Amino acid sequence: MSTQTRMQVDSTTIQKYSSYGASMTFSASGKPIRAARVIALAALLLCATAPPVLAEAENLRAQTLVIGKVSDSPRKHFTRLKPMVDYVGKKMRDLGITRTRVLMAKNNAQMIRYLQQGKVDWVTETLFSSILFEQQAGAEIILRKWKKGVPGYHTVFITRKESDIHNLEDLKGKRLALEDPGSTTAFYIPAGILQEAGLELELLSNPRQHPAPDKVGYAFAKGEINIATWVHKGLADVGAYNNLDWNTPDHTPPVFKKDLRIFHRSSDLPRGFELVRPGLDTSIKQRLIEVLKNTHRDAAAEAVLNAYQQTAKFDEISAETQAILDHVREHSAVARGNLH
Repeated sequence: MSTQTRMQVDSTTIQKYSSYGASMTFSASGKPIRAARVIALAALLLCATAPPVLAEAENLRAQTLVIGKVSDSPRKHFTRLKPMVDYVGKKMRDLGITRTRVLMAKNNAQMIRYLQQGKVDWVTETLFSSILFEQQAGAEIILRKWKKGVPGYHTVFITRKESDIHNLEDLKGKRLALEDPGSTTAFYIPAGILQEAGLELELLSNPRQHPAPDKVGYAFAKGEINIATWVHKGLADVGAYNNLDWNTPDHTPPVFKKDLRIFHRSSDLPRGFELVRPGLDTSIKQRLIEVLKNTHRDAAAEAVLNAYQQTAKFDEISAETQAILDHVREHSAVARGNLH
């Protein structure tokens, strides 16, 4: 019997009996064979079949442009991202791109793994998540995104008009409504502002809890309109989100807004960024930058940009934006999730 034939017979007839544990295995003839031989045989089978399959998978991956995003609403974000990755992918045919894919991560930690493993090529994110992916996954920030039609935004702290809260120092012993642990303007920025002001934060499991008198309690409302609602209904003393949320009726209904006021604002911050994974082919990266920078000039891409979170355009990282990024990198304790 040839080696190849013997390998095929053994691979289909080898049986392992639990009554003998791992120490004894039997061949088709009933003769015992050592576990080492079984392992060697299995390895031989893998070597004989894996390379072609692996090569095919690697080739398919190289032909696929993958965009990713952290999302707790994957269906919603899929409809926003797929038109854009399809648009860009079509302009990379000469570079070997024949397929596109959207890959969602449930949180930043999962996206970091995707970037490290090369499962995603391109990510769209806000400021702090972008810095986090840069620091922990080696991602590269390539362009600024004019999300919702604007290049920047800032955090606003709101309270009821009749409240005795007028500055940050007044927040000791109070309850702060934030959005979620991944939000730039409704978590990272306000938390960082309070820490820089020397205030200590205390996580509350719900808004009905109260913090220690010398701390600022915070709870996650899971949505901008919930932040406004909590403050308006007295479930929270203060809320923090961005100025666009403050001016959006769906996030701050006029019936609420007339009873609320802003008592503190942060400096302006970049609205969003586009990033690429470490090790992405240089020609793919450069083409991506080129295509995105010119998308707003293409009439055929108007619907694509609108779907892509109402993006007006993409531009290069200016000296001013770079200074903001550098500042965040230097003060990245919050960005690394130390408050979660």
